[in-house]
Amino acid sequence: MLLTKRQLLELSTASLAAMTIGFEADAQGADTTSQAPLVIGSTQVPRHFNGAVQSGIATAMVSTQVFASPLRYDDKWNPQPYLAKSWNVAEDGLSVILHLVDNAVFHDGKPVTSEDVAFSIGVIRADHPFRTMLSPVSSVETPDAQTAIIHLSQPHPALLLAMSPALMPILPKHIYGDGQDVKTHPANLQPIGSGPYRFVDYKQGEAITLERFDKFFIAGRPKLQRIVFRLIPDPTNLVLAAEQGEVNVLPFTYGARNLERLARAPTLTVTDKGFEGIGPLNWLAFNTARKPLDDVRVRKALCYAANRDFITNKLMAGTATPATSPIVPSSPFFEPDVEGYKLDLAKAEKLLDDVGLKKNADGTRMTLTIDYIPGDNEQQRNVAEYLRSAFKRIGVAIEVRAAPDFPTWASRISSFDFDLTMDNVYNWGDPVIGVSRTYLSDNIRKGVIWSNTQSYANPKVDQLLKDAAVERDQGKRKALYSAFQKIVVDDAPIHFINVAPYHVAFNKGLADLPLSIWGVLSPLDELRWASAAKK
Repeated sequence: MLLTKRQLLELSTASLAAMTIGFEADAQGADTTSQAPLVIGSTQVPRHFNGAVQSGIATAMVSTQVFASPLRYDDKWNPQPYLAKSWNVAEDGLSVILHLVDNAVFHDGKPVTSEDVAFSIGVIRADHPFRTMLSPVSSVETPDAQTAIIHLSQPHPALLLAMSPALMPILPKHIYGDGQDVKTHPANLQPIGSGPYRFVDYKQGEAITLERFDKFFIAGRPKLQRIVFRLIPDPTNLVLAAEQGEVNVLPFTYGARNLERLARAPTLTVTDKGFEGIGPLNWLAFNTARKPLDDVRVRKALCYAANRDFITNKLMAGTATPATSPIVPSSPFFEPDVEGYKLDLAKAEKLLDDVGLKKNADGTRMTLTIDYIPGDNEQQRNVAEYLRSAFKRIGVAIEVRAAPDFPTWASRISSFDFDLTMDNVYNWGDPVIGVSRTYLSDNIRKGVIWSNTQSYANPKVDQLLKDAAVERDQGKRKALYSAFQKIVVDDAPIHFINVAPYHVAFNKGLADLPLSIWGVLSPLDELRWASAAKK
């Protein structure tokens, strides 16, 4: 029997309560360092491990363990010390001073200094897909080895959040500053950071191995000796591995059947906590630079034929929350009063007729190709397959194009070699970080996945996003983002489908799993095997 969304929520809440009690019971008497390896399961094959120039969970899960960042966050959206033991924000919002810990070293023994912070910020500002994330940074001053002063050309309300582990890994300048292109640097596949775990080995498409860094700057951490990321492309096999104890932590999992199976496994706890900062949206993107998709009427016709309610209620068994906007419903900036594109085949047909896309003898108006992220059946492949039949009803033939792995899909989409694609894109806490990148016309960047790969351009949207990025008054900022959402939904470069219903399943023998706003994209330095059985 499939669980309803409410049952899943109740089950998650109960599991979390049980987990908390278990953590308190195991807090005393546990080993300082656990000898058993931790196995984390994933379907995603990373391109490399440098989160300074690559977004996405495949890179971030490893990057956040290998590299340390200036700050980390708790579950209440509050910044906490990490590489920066303290910080000061100027009253005018035009500078931030970071005071670094004095005992941090990279995995090769070299000290972490303010020069590394300045270098890393420069790399991220220039090469990260989230161009708006650090665009206001004008310079970074380094008066001494433990002090970095970030100067801004304008106020930047999202800056502290941008210093999180998944967004601002501090790179070693003595390695990456050798003149080679950081985006293709050899060190990206053999990273050296200052995080709790050091890189050991990567078996392409199979497993990534990390080991405890004994000179980590926080005393007594990390608690585990070894972490292995096991890559299993098929989600069903990944769930089976978790049930059988071969995988100890299964993050970013979803789907009614999978969640029901995991929740009933006696060795596992399942919770939906730890994804608040991520804000994951599942959507259908249009290549607006290709005919006939450059005509907004064609895009709207496809939106009216897509039937979001059927996708979320039937294909996803009611476990997913519908999405109608570029900003997730849980955000304080969410605008609900936008065009909902409810199923309307008559309106869709008329729009296509008005464009001049008439049906031929077999009832077909045109043929388009749809791509999807591999290894993600419920949110990606199944929706793509459904849209083939949905669009056929209005005379649009769809060819579903599979990719053998994530890098292949990313290469196609980032080089604009697509008509339509399913995609899963995150808000990353603040619209400046994770939303603006998709819609700003100056972020149409060939070869950069999760930039403006739709080639969407609207001067009004550009201005609204730029104004909202510097507005320090929360009410005015919300009004700017509301206007932005209404225009984007009406322009339809993307058809928003649902919020991805992510959960994490983990072995009950584990204690101190991070359930902050970033969840497993936080340092796992406190995670440990408790005194209970580990399998």
